[in-house]
Amino acid sequence: MRSDVERMFELVQRFGRTTVSFQGLESGYRYFFDGDDAVVAYVDTGGAWVAAGGPIAPDARLLEVARRFSYAAEDCGRRACFFAAEQDLAQHMSALQIGEQPVWHAQQWDEILAGAPSLRYQLRRARNKGVVVRRIAPKDLAPGTSLRRCLDDLEVHWQATHRMAPMRFLVQLDPLAFASERVLFVAERDDKMVGLASAVPVYARKRLFLEDFIRSPSAPNGTVELLVDAVMRCTPHLGLPDVTLGLAPLAGGVARWLRLAKWLGGPLYDFEGLRAFKAKLRPHAWEPVYLCTTGNRIAALRDSLRAFAGGSLIAFASRSLFRRRVTSSARLALPGS
Repeated sequence: MRSDVERMFELVQRFGRTTVSFQGLESGYRYFFDGDDAVVAYVDTGGAWVAAGGPIAPDARLLEVARRFSYAAEDCGRRACFFAAEQDLAQHMSALQIGEQPVWHAQQWDEILAGAPSLRYQLRRARNKGVVVRRIAPKDLAPGTSLRRCLDDLEVHWQATHRMAPMRFLVQLDPLAFASERVLFVAERDDKMVGLASAVPVYARKRLFLEDFIRSPSAPNGTVELLVDAVMRCTPHLGLPDVTLGLAPLAGGVARWLRLAKWLGGPLYDFEGLRAFKAKLRPHAWEPVYLCTTGNRIAALRDSLRAFAGGSLIAFASRSLFRRRVTSSARLALPGS
């Protein structure tokens, strides 16, 4: 008998159109199946079922499955919402724009570079510092390999540089889940790993979602750009002509009160910096991303934040504030900081 994850994987391959659809295969998700052709991946916060994107289903059944998911949540005493949904669901439900995502036509990457001298400079800078990027196979990162040990160390250092406590839901770090389906690149300098890019397919959209970047604090400037360059150049050969870097939260045409929330959250999360980095890569388009619900949108936003926090928002804020003090102290002790 197939496991729920195996059933989910088959449906993602057939109907996964939302950028985050693949992420429902990662750890921590539950599944609501509706017949043999539809599934919703979600987390249960205790008060709500928060779905990762919209239902994975045939287009004609999208709204029907969303409603059935919401009814099932209500029967269990939970609210329901769909975080990081896209236009196909937002046009049928109560929707709140929560940001936007950039999209590139990878075959036109050389044209972008030709008109972006600052981006070309970053690529040259990393190469001149000895950074080399290469594609690797999942077996190269199998437990016990030297490359896997390097990645484990890199993840620890990467997490330590962040001001916020580690988050869950759609931003948890899981770069090797379903590794056989991923496109993996490592950046190395002096035979040491200084960066990794992990990308996943958006099967029904013929896109590649560059989900995870991990960068060593010692990586030269331009390392991430060099990883992006490698992904852009390999993508057309995979039959996935478009690339996205996923959600830039609270960017684009969000409501005024969400722009205020972005300003208030700036000390803990660099919303502007993330959007600016994606923008400097000159995407061909920006697509809106939504929070959808059949209920109250403010309650849905609070439920979504609890999903990212992994529980109490107050406890998460306390962990982040403590982490910020510890991280700041640690940085003072770093050589050359």
